[in-house]
Amino acid sequence: MKFRPLHDRVLVKRLEQEEKSAGGIIIPDTAKEKPQEGEVVAIGPGSRGEDGKIHPLDVKAGDRILFGKWSGTEVKVDGVELLIMKESDIMGVIETSGKKK
Repeated sequence: MKFRPLHDRVLVKRLEQEEKSAGGIIIPDTAKEKPQEGEVVAIGPGSRGEDGKIHPLDVKAGDRILFGKWSGTEVKVDGVELLIMKESDIMGVIETSGKKK
């Protein structure tokens, strides 16, 4: 199934968080919080401004983003759990540099 969000909405796949803490302690499923990081799967065409023109979104498919804990609506598309949220719910884009340390 193909899904295309409307207006300024974004389809996001949550990225799974680590199974272990920084100190090496394994975190059980019951203690895990839902990750607030995800990857943009699809975007809508943009929002319509007062001038009647469509203003494109700042994010694109493939971007890694951070969003609020309670942002979006959970949906299942082809058996995969995804989130639909407005672009305004996105706090920022995680940019990775090409260099490895």
